[in-house]
Amino acid sequence: MDGVELDGVEPVRGCLSIVVLGASGDLAKKMTFPALFNLYQQVPAYTVQFGWLFIQGFLHSDEVRIFGYARTRNLDDEFRYRLHRFLDHDKVVSPAQTEDVSEFLHLVKYISGSYDAEEDFRSLDKEINEHKSSKVQQDGSSRRLFYLALPPSVYPSAYKMIKLFCMNKSKYGGWTRIVIEKPFGKGFGLLEKLSNQIGELLHEKQLYRIDNYLGKELVQNLMVLRFANRFFLPLWNRDNFDNIQIVFQEDFGTEGRAGYFDEFGVIRDIIQNHLLQVLCQVAMEKPVSVDPEHIRDTEVRVLQSVCPIQSEEVVLGQYEGYCEDPTVPDDSNTPTFATIILRTHYEKWDRKALNSRKSEIRIQFKDVPGDIFESKKHGRNELAIRLQPSEAIYMKLTIGVKQPGLEMDTTQSELDLSYKQCYQGITIPEAYECLILDTYDSGHQQHFVRRDELTEAWKFFTPLLPRIENGEIKPILYKRGTTGLLEADDLVQKAGYVQTQDYVWIEQ
Repeated sequence: MDGVELDGVEPVRGCLSIVVLGASGDLAKKMTFPALFNLYQQVPAYTVQFGWLFIQGFLHSDEVRIFGYARTRNLDDEFRYRLHRFLDHDKVVSPAQTEDVSEFLHLVKYISGSYDAEEDFRSLDKEINEHKSSKVQQDGSSRRLFYLALPPSVYPSAYKMIKLFCMNKSKYGGWTRIVIEKPFGKGFGLLEKLSNQIGELLHEKQLYRIDNYLGKELVQNLMVLRFANRFFLPLWNRDNFDNIQIVFQEDFGTEGRAGYFDEFGVIRDIIQNHLLQVLCQVAMEKPVSVDPEHIRDTEVRVLQSVCPIQSEEVVLGQYEGYCEDPTVPDDSNTPTFATIILRTHYEKWDRKALNSRKSEIRIQFKDVPGDIFESKKHGRNELAIRLQPSEAIYMKLTIGVKQPGLEMDTTQSELDLSYKQCYQGITIPEAYECLILDTYDSGHQQHFVRRDELTEAWKFFTPLLPRIENGEIKPILYKRGTTGLLEADDLVQKAGYVQTQDYVWIEQ
């Protein structure tokens, strides 16, 4: 535990240099730097639990220096001023927190440079070394973390410059790690080309392919829910589950990012990246251990079992007015809505349904055999795991309990774990905070995407994408603000989903 002094043992101290490449872009300003600031503010729970005399946050101000690197010509003060408004937001409610923003920004230094210029990366290395030499050094205490908030086209040149001029060469040892932002290619061929270019320069153990869904509280809780509770172990299979929906919904369009979105679409942007990671967590077998590589091995086996996608099991939609955006071609076929049936020959399962309409996992159980209460009329039992917003886990019991009273009347109910209600006073961290902390703290790669996992995911999606782009599968127009498409509802029902009548989960 870096920075902790216990029983007279000298704490491991040194320097942590975090370099955000693409620091002037929206991703860095809106996601990366705010996550770093929140880590700077938060005090680890173990400092309170054990009463240690250590009150700094997860980023120690006397160790860390954050370097913003981008092509934009900015001065330090100008960059900090622009960054300030993304940190001093509505969460900042006290003078002390405002002071935290100021102190954090003093840890940030801006460097302007190109992503393929030797001289610029030599200058960056010099700045990092100056920070390093000012810190107390011990074995293994020199750490360099590069966060690439860049488009994939820039990756190869940036990797090469880091490899040649900015790797950790400290006599004290330590590490160099690189965080890669999605998207990871646009198809199987481009992914393999990019992966080969990266693989020639860097080892897989140095790479952290970040997908923010793997940092969400309820996604990280799935393994614990499944494998730490005896109740679920015998139920979690095709003998009990009829179908599984992994659903995602946003109530806004592509405002401000239509040009980017049109290049990728909802399948590349959401399903292939985010929802497949959730699918792996839901469908994976119990891993040998909690070792990150054992877990990722098990996730890969799920993807290897997915069958080719059939055109008749795909429904695409595009909201009316999408092509009116000046950055979108008038004849764009890019879907903003998709319902796709994924089938697997994994022995434990027989079907999955991916649906882009909500952000939750919905597992529907089979009908009760020998149903003496006629509960089938009211729908099926469902286990719902709400990923966002209002994180919750609840089990729908369809007329599964007796209504209190003198008569034998049954009613619908649920077993409900609503996080707001159960964990009052506890702030659920943003996904990026959890993932960035993993990169420089434990170094575990459990919540990051491995190369072979990406390869398997693109294998079965790549044949579908050209069929969409050449117009073979056309999106159906729908109005913004609606719940989706009737054609998609029909497809989900064909996959086995039974709509429950007269049941609405009420957020606690």
